[in-house]
Amino acid sequence: MTDLDVRRPDRNAYELSDRYRAGSGAVLLTGVQAIARALVEQHERDARAGLRTATFISGYQGSPLGGVDRMLAGMPDVLGAHDITFVPGLNEELAATSVWGSQAVLGAGTPTHDGVLGVWYGKGPGLDRATDALRHANMYGVNARGGMLLLVGDDPASKSSTVPAVSERSLAALGIPVLFPRNAREIVTMAMHGIALSRASGCVVALKIVADVADGAWSVDAQDLEVDIVVPEIYWEGKPFSYRQRPMAAPADSLLAEADLYGPRAEVVRAYGTANRLDVIELDSATARIGIAATGTAFDSVRQALSDLGADDFALRRAGVRLLRIGMPTPLGPDTVTAFADGLDEILVVEDKTAFVETQMREILYGRHGAPPIIGKKDAQGRLLVPAGGELTAGRLLAPLRRVLGQHLDLKKPPPPPLALEVLPAQRAAYFCSGCPHNRSTAVPEGSLAGGGIGCHTMVTMSGRKDSAVTGLTQMGGEGSQWIGQAPFTDIPHLFQNIGDGTFFHSGQLAVQACVAAGVNITYKLLYNDVVAMTGAQHAEGALAVAALTHKLKYEGVQQIIICADEPRRHRKRALAEGTLVWHRDRLDEAQKRLRDVKGVTVLIYDQHCAADARRQRKRGSLPTRTTRVIINEAVCEGCGDCGVKSNCLSVQPVDTELGRKTRIDQTSCNTDYSCLDGDCPSFVTVEVTGKQPPTKRVPSPPVLPELAAEPITSTHNVFFAGIGGTGIVTVNQVLATAALRAGYDVESLDQIGLSQKAGPVVSHLRFAAHELDPANRLTPGSADCFVAFDLLAAADPKNLSYGDPTRTVSVASTSKTPTGNMVYDKTIAYPDTASLLDRLGRVSRSVQSFDALAAAQALFGDTAAANFLLIGAAYQTGALRIPAYAIEEAIGINGVAAAANVAAFRWGRVAIADPAHFHDVVSPMTDRRAAPAPVHVLAGTSFCGHVGDLIARRASDLVAFQNDKVARRYVDVMEQIWTAERAVGARTEFSEAVARGLYKFTAYKDEYEVARLLTDPQFLDHVKSEVPGGEKLTYRLHPPTLRSMGRTSKIGLGPRSHVALRVLAKGKLLRGTVFDPFGYARVRKVERELLAEYVSVVVRLAGELDTDNYDHAVEVAGLADMVRGYEDIKLTSIDAYRTRLRELGL
Repeated sequence: MTDLDVRRPDRNAYELSDRYRAGSGAVLLTGVQAIARALVEQHERDARAGLRTATFISGYQGSPLGGVDRMLAGMPDVLGAHDITFVPGLNEELAATSVWGSQAVLGAGTPTHDGVLGVWYGKGPGLDRATDALRHANMYGVNARGGMLLLVGDDPASKSSTVPAVSERSLAALGIPVLFPRNAREIVTMAMHGIALSRASGCVVALKIVADVADGAWSVDAQDLEVDIVVPEIYWEGKPFSYRQRPMAAPADSLLAEADLYGPRAEVVRAYGTANRLDVIELDSATARIGIAATGTAFDSVRQALSDLGADDFALRRAGVRLLRIGMPTPLGPDTVTAFADGLDEILVVEDKTAFVETQMREILYGRHGAPPIIGKKDAQGRLLVPAGGELTAGRLLAPLRRVLGQHLDLKKPPPPPLALEVLPAQRAAYFCSGCPHNRSTAVPEGSLAGGGIGCHTMVTMSGRKDSAVTGLTQMGGEGSQWIGQAPFTDIPHLFQNIGDGTFFHSGQLAVQACVAAGVNITYKLLYNDVVAMTGAQHAEGALAVAALTHKLKYEGVQQIIICADEPRRHRKRALAEGTLVWHRDRLDEAQKRLRDVKGVTVLIYDQHCAADARRQRKRGSLPTRTTRVIINEAVCEGCGDCGVKSNCLSVQPVDTELGRKTRIDQTSCNTDYSCLDGDCPSFVTVEVTGKQPPTKRVPSPPVLPELAAEPITSTHNVFFAGIGGTGIVTVNQVLATAALRAGYDVESLDQIGLSQKAGPVVSHLRFAAHELDPANRLTPGSADCFVAFDLLAAADPKNLSYGDPTRTVSVASTSKTPTGNMVYDKTIAYPDTASLLDRLGRVSRSVQSFDALAAAQALFGDTAAANFLLIGAAYQTGALRIPAYAIEEAIGINGVAAAANVAAFRWGRVAIADPAHFHDVVSPMTDRRAAPAPVHVLAGTSFCGHVGDLIARRASDLVAFQNDKVARRYVDVMEQIWTAERAVGARTEFSEAVARGLYKFTAYKDEYEVARLLTDPQFLDHVKSEVPGGEKLTYRLHPPTLRSMGRTSKIGLGPRSHVALRVLAKGKLLRGTVFDPFGYARVRKVERELLAEYVSVVVRLAGELDTDNYDHAVEVAGLADMVRGYEDIKLTSIDAYRTRLRELGL
């Protein structure tokens, strides 16, 4: 590998697990990790108070709290040491009921603890499902020594939800108090406040955790996690009130419980909020006239917006501004509100979505003498003011604050309008992982429709694929029920309904029963991936094996069940329900057509393990590693895109080469699904990787570079990252946040990942400073000091470019071209020009450094896994990333994954900036296959020059190898005519270039002889060895026309022994074009020969008529040859399209 030393920090000095247990010093906590820290803190607090308590936690995963269960499952020692019992919920409602159960007073038995803290977690829509259980729990009250805490994940921007979610309104309707933490520290402290409040009042208490908090990270001093709690003494009806849990004995008790909840218990909640200053006046002025009140993270957005407007605390006080930070949005504390409103002329309320706190504040102040008017969603004149939709970022608050404060403060002028940028021809969007079962399973027969639902499969609606035909969407668990209401009122006789196994066992099985009861014609496509893939590949609680599932479905009235599987043999010996059919996944279309014609409810179980989880399990040794690797011979490949259409796989990547668009398998990301082999093309070969250890690629040692001179950071340093989901961007941000912490900085970060974002755009924010930072962990537009573009296409999005500033930002970019999912599926979508993308980035940067990080990593390490740290090294060496190199290397070591390779990459990235010439010499990527120079006599007497001369010489040389000198000379002669005619018109060369490519394409058609020659080319065989080190037993995957004509529908594999036969076949090129050519009589070969003659006739005619007026027309016609791609029927279809287009152009 490498002889590089990796700086290994003293593990006693800092370990990642310190975040849960350290009692002093700084730790880095994400919002999700802070939840675990809060449970630990509470247990230790109880122990110090002499209480023997335990914690029971259950819920259901969902963004932004999708990582809670994985975090808890990964820390069994911590849970065990603090009596924390974690039981994942089957769904949110049942999880809430089980948590309520931890609070129940049993009539018999001896309790094992003084009390049990019950904790529920879920996202906003999950709260909606659980409200009945929570209403009961809150009404009857919780254990006074236990308590019940809700962790509600809100997604106001709808990044990973089907609807935007804010929870406080729903919780208020249940009488549940809500606390709104702004960062990791406040999650810990407010969780402890929430528990204390729950015990004191008997109420279920909720923490509202928004995506920016759950997905963010902050450096926290462990000592700051201590919290002073005041339990107020209240009087009710003249007597001291002390909460006692009311047992649920009879329905009549509910009226008494209701009276308690909205009487003395509500008074405890209000008094607790006041006593513990959950709502705080953060800034005041003796002459305050304008008040601004904001909830939770909206308060941070207000503070940031005021800063961006140039209004610091001194200016705000001078202008008479008072600021109220509301930590408990419901119930709003009247004492704090009245104190805040005292003496003000106007109050502005800032909160997400519609008016809620604003309404409560009006109710509190209504009728009070001198109460100021309150504005928020609308101003005093009824005009819209604070946005009611989306997420309240600082940028969206600039205009409302300017309107309210403009007469009182000298504010900065509005920023210039965003750059006027042309719309990119391609956009990066979320897509299925390489080898994902949904790449194939979501297709439906032509003419059919499929219902959408919740899960990874819903991303098919973003793909633009025509074979998915998804219509509509339902809530989780409702999949298919919508058809009960649609079917009576449409002439469509049948619907396919996609549903994942996670959703099915969560609640969707009831929808199947409902459709059976309603008697509708529907086929459920139960996409059985064996995990809940969308939120991190968790096991689906309550899941049945496929065999048991077939019996359940059959007993419930399903008419027909077909299992389509990638490995059907797994099911043939199992006890399936009677009549269940087991087919290979290749028969999916046949299976769907069969089920479509069955009356009633039918189910197609598409059984294939989640590709991403299978990859993880193979790395851990839990699943056997697949030994077959797929490689495409790019010389044989025609770039038709059929393998991309068949597989929809992100590892089947279109690439631009000197000979046009080709397709390549990205070995680093390939998950060995093998669907690409179904592409109707002879370019595929497979290689077996034996158990032998392949030779280890030795990484050259980089030159030793000194640490950059450290300049003190006097202000906040902001770093912005833009990249592709699933490629390690989040990991890089975590490593650098740890590095900044190690260097002694205060740190904040945010990973905006949203929906399962494999292949989609992912951005991360990192802020650090030598002083204490404000809680806002998101950069504001124009504030980036360093912009790292791991992917130019993601970086070039105007939303991401807005973080750059041409006077401030230094950018480092990778010029690697990673195709989008739609590019894989649709060959007409081209990757934008790299120069134009760099130009967009350059408009918001004072300098841009760029290189192809993926190619450099491949050259250095043999794969692309370490590419990200090449860019980080480059960013450091520019001086834009102000974290010491030693701290970055230490943090890489602490992370522990591929530490040696990532440190080496970081150091080579530094070299890319410090000594670019040396870097280029070491990492120059492999060049395209080069043909031998064309024989002198083939080009004799020609006048070609420049780029056109190179194009023609390269192709003439290939044509000698394709057939002979005679064919090459014919090609050159035609090109001489074209070149001469073009020179008479002017200096442009596009016509000659287009003809050089088109004429070569039609001349060197890939018949059996040419395919055999290219497959056995020694350069290709060398390429196979470099792509798959240690690979053996090369197999050619072919579908010969002869066998095709005999009815064979799939490819055959020709092993190493066929190599000699193919070489013999290649020599048969001498028969090409003669009456003795046995393959020349096939229809496709006849059409290929006709096509060449037609093309020569067309371009020679165009050359004879060429002038400046018709030049562009001639270029377009000559370039139409690129429409012709593929083999056999695919090629014939493309030829028909080509000829149709020629006729449309009058030829």
